[in-house]
Amino acid sequence: MKIGILTSGGDAPGMNACIRALVRCGVDKGDEIFGFYDGFRGLVENRFVKLGKNDVANIVEKGGTILGTSRLPEFKYEQVRKMAIKNIEKNELDVLIIVGGDGAYLGAEGLHDMGINVIAIPATIDNDIPSSDHSIGFSTALNTTCEVIDRLRNTSSSHQWCSIVEVTGDNCEDLALYAGLACGAEYVITSKTGLNKDELLNNLKQDRVNGKFHSIVVISEDLADVVQLAKDIEKYSGYECRETVLGYATRGGSPTPEDRIRAARFGSYAIEVAHENKFGVGLGLVKNEMVTTPLEMALKVSRKPNDELNSLLQKIK
Repeated sequence: MKIGILTSGGDAPGMNACIRALVRCGVDKGDEIFGFYDGFRGLVENRFVKLGKNDVANIVEKGGTILGTSRLPEFKYEQVRKMAIKNIEKNELDVLIIVGGDGAYLGAEGLHDMGINVIAIPATIDNDIPSSDHSIGFSTALNTTCEVIDRLRNTSSSHQWCSIVEVTGDNCEDLALYAGLACGAEYVITSKTGLNKDELLNNLKQDRVNGKFHSIVVISEDLADVVQLAKDIEKYSGYECRETVLGYATRGGSPTPEDRIRAARFGSYAIEVAHENKFGVGLGLVKNEMVTTPLEMALKVSRKPNDELNSLLQKIK
């Protein structure tokens, strides 16, 4: 088979490990592998390189993606996708494998609807592909987040501060919830819990009255202006308060062993699925088993709620 691969959207640690597995497993089956640069933009502009086993040596431990990535909002337009399809047909590709988050999945679905054979692999630090329990990059982002929170707790306790830590996650609670639980945060605010500022301020004030000298508040992005929230906490609760916004820092770094292994499993499975002529699907890891989900459902299925972890967090905070 002639297989095209690309990485799309925000980079996630483990993307390189996935590229390596795709290339090596594909070559073992006699496939020709072509990597497109800079995501869908490289596909539209027909910028690619043929990849062999030696081309993906010594990349498994590297963060980011050797193929580069970008966001191309214009890919939602049919005329732009037609430019990509022209290059797919020109290069006689049998299948395009797309590694990325929800934007990558939407782009893959758009190509599939226009008759192109596609397979999508979940890679996003936010872990927000509902058809998979875990995505490539989440483990590393969680480790990075926990390392920062642990360090902030040292400073917070030394200075008797309240520290607010804003983490990525948008509409997915996983990174804030897992990090808050792992690091013993006093308060974890996610898209699921929402922010009740009055309740938070009152609780922190009472904590201070009760003799608690420092506190960690973990909050998902876009739920509050954390700079203003820190000022409000300091004004009302009696704590000095400092805010830390992790942002892009959690995207980088060497992937954890868990992310490297997960990426290798996804890459190998994608080649198997391609040779079974099963297209228009997103891959997933559900209860540690590899599965496929039709692309039109991959972002719409309901993931089991994190009720157990939320309950545990309330018991031991």
